[in-house]
Amino acid sequence: MLEKLLDTLASAGKPAEVCEMPEGSRVVLLPHGGRVLGLFAKGSDENLYWTNPALQSAETARAFYASGDWHNSGGDRTWLAPEVDIFFPHYPNLDLSTYWQPRQLDPGAYSVVDVDGERRMVNRLSLTLSRSKLNVDLEMSKWVRPAGDPLRYETDFPADMPVRYAGYAQHTRLKMLQQPGPGAQVGLWNLVQMPHGGELLVATYSRSEPKLYMGSIAEGDLRVSDHLVRYRMSAKGEHKIGLRAVGMTGRVGYLYGDENESTLIVRSFFVNPSGEYVDVPWAETGNFGYAVQACNVDSKWGSFSELEYHMPAIGDGTGRMEYEDVSQIWAYRGPRAVVQAIGRRLLSSAI
Repeated sequence: MLEKLLDTLASAGKPAEVCEMPEGSRVVLLPHGGRVLGLFAKGSDENLYWTNPALQSAETARAFYASGDWHNSGGDRTWLAPEVDIFFPHYPNLDLSTYWQPRQLDPGAYSVVDVDGERRMVNRLSLTLSRSKLNVDLEMSKWVRPAGDPLRYETDFPADMPVRYAGYAQHTRLKMLQQPGPGAQVGLWNLVQMPHGGELLVATYSRSEPKLYMGSIAEGDLRVSDHLVRYRMSAKGEHKIGLRAVGMTGRVGYLYGDENESTLIVRSFFVNPSGEYVDVPWAETGNFGYAVQACNVDSKWGSFSELEYHMPAIGDGTGRMEYEDVSQIWAYRGPRAVVQAIGRRLLSSAI
């Protein structure tokens, strides 16, 4: 599956690169869109991330990339916030039919450069913020480094457990290339796409009530307790929730699969409740402070579940012109009971 994916991308004129981590994980970097398109455990040919079905053959991939549609290849991508300023060009019109992914952001024009022996994807772009009409000139950079299995020294999780591990650390940097105008603030926003139908598990310090951004969530699909939010992501359509930074631990997991073979993907990231989290619910533009989001999609865009987190903004009034974030992905695949036990250790005993 890995070799086929690489061959398909090369045939479509969008070559990818593979980074092999010391413990054997393989990470696929796709400069078109600046994405970590694939994550493969040692000895496994199964991608733990969702990829667009158009990438199943060279013919359909070429047609997909030749189209004017959003090139949502899949995997782990980086966008920018606030969403109302960047993806609703006709604000205050918030009809989803006007939603637009700026092509200078995604897929962008990423180049691959060598920095101290590391391969980095770099994109320079200009955006116009919808509400203020101010222009911002930016540089985005992404690269990966190893992330060892966090359970490797835990005696109750021995190395011969029937699970496979894959992981990486992702560095993401945003820089403003000119002094921003009054009120111009922009923040990094990382989103990883995984197969649809699983359950999102958000570890919290205290009871945290999700904010509904769009769609409607059926009774029973969203459960909140004092230290865990569970969101079953299997509905048709498009649905999104957000959670405030103040209650977030910085660990969110996604569990999918069946009793025989399940996958748990955990993202570990830094949350700074004192930072300026500028993404807001679309119709509540003064409602700040959301650091974690989840989007359930089964529509024209594909069928996937998104685990999303934001970083504090840079720009006017923030005291920052640049921000670098480091997050880690830890992924495990094996029997459901073992994978759930790992989730209880890394996320919450309530799983």
